[in-house]
Amino acid sequence: MGRWHRLSVEGISLSKVSSTTVVQPSFADLGRPLSQVTFCVVDLETTGSSEDDTITEVGAVKVRGGEVLGEFQTLVNPNTHIPALISVLTGITDQLVAGAPKLPQVLPGFLEFAAGSVLVAHNARFDVGFLKRACARHDYSWPNPEVVDTVALARQVLLRDEVPNVKLSTLAAHFRADTTPNHRALDDARATVDVLHGLLERVGNLGTDTLEDLLEFLRRVSPQRRAKRTLAKGVPSAPGVYQFIADLAAPDGTVRRQVLYVGKSTNLKRRVASYFTAAESRPRMDEMVRIATGVETTICRTPLEAEVLELRLIGAYSPRYNRRSKFPERQHWLKLTAEAYPRLSVVRQVSEDGCFYFGPFRRRAGAEEVMLAVYDAFELRQCTARLSAKKASAGCALADMGRCPAPCRLAISPADYAVIADRARDALGGDTAPLVSAVAPRLAQLVAAERFEEAAAVVARLEACTRSALRHHRLASLAGCPQLVAALRVDAGWEIHVIRHGRLAAAALAKAGEVPQQVARDAVAAADWVAPATGPQASALTEETERIADWLERPGVRLIDIDGEWSWPLGAGPSAAVRLRQVAVGSLP
Repeated sequence: MGRWHRLSVEGISLSKVSSTTVVQPSFADLGRPLSQVTFCVVDLETTGSSEDDTITEVGAVKVRGGEVLGEFQTLVNPNTHIPALISVLTGITDQLVAGAPKLPQVLPGFLEFAAGSVLVAHNARFDVGFLKRACARHDYSWPNPEVVDTVALARQVLLRDEVPNVKLSTLAAHFRADTTPNHRALDDARATVDVLHGLLERVGNLGTDTLEDLLEFLRRVSPQRRAKRTLAKGVPSAPGVYQFIADLAAPDGTVRRQVLYVGKSTNLKRRVASYFTAAESRPRMDEMVRIATGVETTICRTPLEAEVLELRLIGAYSPRYNRRSKFPERQHWLKLTAEAYPRLSVVRQVSEDGCFYFGPFRRRAGAEEVMLAVYDAFELRQCTARLSAKKASAGCALADMGRCPAPCRLAISPADYAVIADRARDALGGDTAPLVSAVAPRLAQLVAAERFEEAAAVVARLEACTRSALRHHRLASLAGCPQLVAALRVDAGWEIHVIRHGRLAAAALAKAGEVPQQVARDAVAAADWVAPATGPQASALTEETERIADWLERPGVRLIDIDGEWSWPLGAGPSAAVRLRQVAVGSLP
């Protein structure tokens, strides 16, 4: 059913097992036939419907394959007064239950009678709820059996033009039950048996032949989705990445293979199987499963390798049912140009043009917010024209307002302006302390003038800048590192990763009895060659480098070998946020 082949996605080459056809399941896959399942149909009478009420009668019928195996019935002394309304409804009075056994004496017998069977009740939440609370109060272990609710089953199976409601009396009349419900436990249980058999006959016509099918049917899993569960057959119980695929007919008559969804899991078999059950409740996933014609899986050696492969596959195929990690090319950078009078601009990619780049940002708005924070701190020009160092041009409004050094009018020399540009570059590319300090006087003025909304906006921009600086340095430090080999001790052994220019080049797992250093050397020898990064941009998807950075910063990770430098400025990150709060608090009167 499956086939083995090789997969290479942007440098990762792994073995993959594919299951692409819906096959006839074997007898082992069919589950427990309903004709062989023992059902214990139970009904309770109680003193009321609240959690403080208690049981006054228990009735149960055990059936299998349409044959009654036994019945259980007893009144129960509730140790409390039975309300008159309940007595009128059920005919059970205080005098009738006075000599009946109490609940602690009844529960063991019922639990033994129902042991090993599937519990059935009409409005099972009510009856099962009372039984579970009774077991808890009297220190009996609840066996947690599988439960079938004939109310839920009737709502799924019967149409409105067949029955006006799903009351037990209505369904008993509809299915011509031998016993008429009368609010006495055993008679109601007998009537429920006939209702159950009538409902099972209906669901059998829908292809529900096993207990597993019935339970999924109750959870409102469509027959079409249940029929696809054979796609999980042959999927290994191992960590890795899975792909739902579809063979779609093209207009020219050819069949086109399309990747619908990519995911990862520590147990591929269990995760893939969950898509065909009620555990998966997302509507778009239900649609995806109905379209899918196969599942392909790739076993990975480490969780990080699985994360990276998932990201690469999503980036390569842009599956229609994946929402996250799609379109990795949609990112922005803040660029400080290399010209006589440098300026800031937002661009989509990094180039080898001698300019300074800061980022990346997931959205353009994030880059623009950091740009405003730099403008708050340094007198960089905000115009977009390319200015000459020798010829003056028309001034802008900011120059007229004195909020710009006016390089357009040659009011500042290129050398003096370069000092300002260098300070901005150093604040973004190194320690952010000068940026925070430069904004402090303006922040104090705003607070003194009680312009708190403007002060809050300044602080928000500075916070965005410090967060972006930490992200920038985490990624840039890995991008500039030719090779880094690290290991982490886990239950299965040692996870070993080879990272080159911010890209996962190899992954290995040193199992018990293996020498981690030798496994690491073998991983380095087999690792992919990775081209040097372009400036601060890693030679990988940004999200991949972030996942690698997260793994490297986990407690217990040990560096085995490093070629280059992996570090970032002391003033980037949390320390900058602390300084920012100190400045803001210090500005208050």
